Amino acid sequence: MSINATILIVEDEPEIRRFLRISLVNHGYNLLETPKGEEGLTLLAEKKPELVILDLGLPDLDGVTFTKRAREWTSVPIIVLSARSREQDKIDALEAGADDYVTKPFGILELMARIRVAFRHTEKAAAVEEPVFVTGELKIDLAKRSVVVKGEEVHLTPIEYQILRMLVNNADRVVTQQVLLREIWGPGHAKQGHYLRVYLGQLRQKLEEQPARPKYLITEPGVGYRLRVIEEEV
Repeated sequence: MSINATILIVEDEPEIRRFLRISLVNHGYNLLETPKGEEGLTLLAEKKPELVILDLGLPDLDGVTFTKRAREWTSVPIIVLSARSREQDKIDALEAGADDYVTKPFGILELMARIRVAFRHTEKAAAVEEPVFVTGELKIDLAKRSVVVKGEEVHLTPIEYQILRMLVNNADRVVTQQVLLREIWGPGHAKQGHYLRVYLGQLRQKLEEQPARPKYLITEPGVGYRLRVIEEEV
């Protein structure tokens, strides 16, 4: 999908837009650009780009509002590119429906990697596949509810499995603590972050070769957790 894909840039800083334009075109992408949120939503609806790069601090429409409105009718990947580095800003953007959050200043190689991950996730979601997820030496069969590490089946408690399943369904995307807590324990537990820390610790003991240096279950500090996709085990 990423070959000749069209990316919409919604960014009001001309220097950033120029930098992105040069970099993305050099990597083979087609571009749409606008400095305004409302126009960005119009372009998104009419031109149907395959991915959006979005600034939060737009002159006419906050990026979180843009994301919420877009998510009412499209699942196009949205990567937030913002100078706002507070954890709450990241949480707000991700819970509004953004797929990823990159803080300015940023490296173009990192951004390109995030774009590729977003496209991979979209392709996997669109494909008709067997309900088996594999990353590295970890294999999860969602139909059989089985988890295998290095060929050995691992027993998980019901809550451990629920957490892992949510991370699998959002592989390589950050799932916020609030979403995990709300979906697994209910709305009244949205601030009980210690629940997750305990269960993630248990999952790492069972799934990771080095639990203190996890390869699969990655913590995004202050925001949530991500199941890392490893294409090939080297």
